[in-house]
Amino acid sequence: MVEVTDVSIVENRSVHLLFSDGCERTVDLTPFLWGPMFEDIARDDATFAQVRADPQRGTIAWPNGADIDPDVLHGDDEPSWAASRRRRTTEKRSQT
Repeated sequence: MVEVTDVSIVENRSVHLLFSDGCERTVDLTPFLWGPMFEDIARDDATFAQVRADPQRGTIAWPNGADIDPDVLHGDDEPSWAASRRRRTTEKRSQT
């Protein structure tokens, strides 16, 4: 499993990430910042700026306990909500 080793804010809700396999990526986190755990993070710059690379979890995290799967951030896995949305769209298309 790849881990996030460093994070820095680029602009708005985008971060630059370093991974344990040497990969680097800049990721716009906007699509991930929804739901009760991410409400304050999504709307408040100061709260978003508290993001850190958490070595115990191997990913980015905030003081309120919110985090994002490192495999999703790395680009290896699709978030479950995106896969679900894609399935619903495919099902609607096949019904027409």
